[in-house]
Amino acid sequence: MIELAPERIAEAAGARVVRAEEGGEPHPRRAEADSRRARPGDLFFGLRGERTDGGRFAAEVLRAGAWGAVVSPETSADAAAAGRGWVFESEDPLRSLQDLAREWRRALGARVVGVTGSTGKTSVKDITRALLPWRVHASPENFNTEVGLPLAVLGAEPGTEVLVLEMAMRGMGQIAELCAIAEPDVGAITNVGPVHLELLGTIEAIAEAKAEILQGLGPEGRAVVPADAEALEPHLGDELPTITFGPGGDVFAREVERREGATVALIVTPAGEARFELPFTEEHNLTNALAAVAIGVALGAEPAAMVPRAASISFSRLRGERLQLPGDIALVNDCYNANPISMRAALKNLATLSARRHVAVLGGMAELGPEGPAYHREIGALARGLGIGPVIGVGELARDYAPDEWAPDPQAAVEVADGLLESGDAVLVKGSRSVGLEAFTEGLRARRGGGGADA
Repeated sequence: MIELAPERIAEAAGARVVRAEEGGEPHPRRAEADSRRARPGDLFFGLRGERTDGGRFAAEVLRAGAWGAVVSPETSADAAAAGRGWVFESEDPLRSLQDLAREWRRALGARVVGVTGSTGKTSVKDITRALLPWRVHASPENFNTEVGLPLAVLGAEPGTEVLVLEMAMRGMGQIAELCAIAEPDVGAITNVGPVHLELLGTIEAIAEAKAEILQGLGPEGRAVVPADAEALEPHLGDELPTITFGPGGDVFAREVERREGATVALIVTPAGEARFELPFTEEHNLTNALAAVAIGVALGAEPAAMVPRAASISFSRLRGERLQLPGDIALVNDCYNANPISMRAALKNLATLSARRHVAVLGGMAELGPEGPAYHREIGALARGLGIGPVIGVGELARDYAPDEWAPDPQAAVEVADGLLESGDAVLVKGSRSVGLEAFTEGLRARRGGGGADA
């Protein structure tokens, strides 16, 4: 529930009331920008897109029970003609969405954590949400853009004590824009790596873009960064309180023991140490957990208060999701995205799994610029060095892995994999989002007779 009066919504959003609804619900339940997902009680934002103005769907959404709609001047008359709900007219509905989110963030009075990085930001967000000993609201799935982040903020319920918000970046100025909405108290950078090189050119430029989250902190702000991120050093001043994580950092793990499906580690922090039992075995997720614990310490949580909450850690869909297929085939569905850092981590994890063979279905890694082929060759060599095979490449970029088999698209890859997989295999599915490898996983499960999540 967004507990702001209609008049305050109009003022915060820089909009004018075109139609008022008398006697209805005093507040909207949440905000939505996709008419297909809008529900009764929602405040719908009709955003302008490349092909159409979302305000064209406002009347339909209002008739279906939406609380109200924020639309452009071109569509406000049609929206008001629906005959129900609040209708607000804005010259820029996207800016209105962002400004209203900032107003609700301030009204909540919650502390805000912003999480960005080349890889791992969604997993760090997921772990942080579970570990923090307060009433937490976090970005759902990948609500991490100039549209998704304000929607995530507006989804927070009254009484929320901490907001954990993922922040995506594809160019300079984008993290700064998100910080202007979220006004973070803690800025966490998971890592800096060769992601979006095609757009930014160098690792130093990527670090500069990520470091906008540090510049977006308030006067009481704190930074959480990896201990080994040398590219960030020029952006860390002595005046900014900073907690580092990982080997050689302020927050690190020792006495690490991996058991069936779990990692037990003594995590040492400036606020004390505690033994955590974490429901995963991947090395990269232990690093993500260290980042999450560092965020907790930055907010004032004691490690012991986070320990009992570790059992509730769960990850967003398509990120290291474990599936069991008939024929004793284990599938790691990690196909949300890929870059050299995350690909290396996923392959190394695959090689540790108990299996007859380790099979990799790899889509290409996008936006790597001129060095893209070299990065793909490096990953292919790593897979072979780890004893992984066969490797099935999917899409044009994946030819540079020098795979054992190649398919032009996910559907064709299903045919290839179905003929290769044998009982007892472990399969990694990973590639950039543009490859759409979730279609491979769905197709293979359908071909092989389904398969549920691995408990």
